[in-house]
Amino acid sequence: MKIVIVANGQWIMEGLDRNDDRRIKNVEELKEYINKVGFLPFFKGEVEGFSLEEMTARDAWWSGDPVEDPWEWRGIIAEKSDIAYGKLFCNRAGFISKEWFPIFAAYRRDGYDFDSRYEDGLASIRQKKIIDVLSKYDRVASYELKKLAGFNKGGEKNFEGTLTSLQMQTYVLIRSFRRKKNKKNQEYGWAVADYTLSENIYGGDYVRSAYHLSAQEAKDIIINHLLKLFPDAKPKEAEKLIK
Repeated sequence: MKIVIVANGQWIMEGLDRNDDRRIKNVEELKEYINKVGFLPFFKGEVEGFSLEEMTARDAWWSGDPVEDPWEWRGIIAEKSDIAYGKLFCNRAGFISKEWFPIFAAYRRDGYDFDSRYEDGLASIRQKKIIDVLSKYDRVASYELKKLAGFNKGGEKNFEGTLTSLQMQTYVLIRSFRRKKNKKNQEYGWAVADYTLSENIYGGDYVRSAYHLSAQEAKDIIINHLLKLFPDAKPKEAEKLIK
């Protein structure tokens, strides 16, 4: 995530001028673009020009206006569309369309549902504790998930890293955002993420529908697609982006 901090303390993202016709102007245009290309990192990465950050007006960020602030769009998409959102690219945020999600699942999971991955010793007990909690609920706020899975004080360590790894493996996604409420039922603080199992969004059969592909075959499909979109990108850059 590249942020330039100017003299007055304002955060400025890399991006386009408002008069640039190429820029994505609203959440509907963003959904249309994601469904067209298949997937999109949130922040600038290895492939030049392929991120929400680089496709939006640099001065539209952090305003809190859901009409034009890309930071607000992530919550709208997560909750009101079938586009997957979470830490899906290099442990950083991004989007994957419903059409492309099974291919990413085939690549990232290598044919393993979580239970079989755990039984074969390829998943940690920390990951299992998170999955066990999410298996009981439709969605769980991050602070509640941390407590229920035993990552509170004196318990398991590295909650954020463990949760990120499960998102990268496509088992867990962000479903919505909400702010905490005090005893008077008043919202306060930053919005926190609600997490869910990807199967809760798409259904198990759909998520597993590309399991006939090996991890390498699925990876090659994704990389070749990305290189068609950005022919000037190097294969190593494309491979690093989707890891």
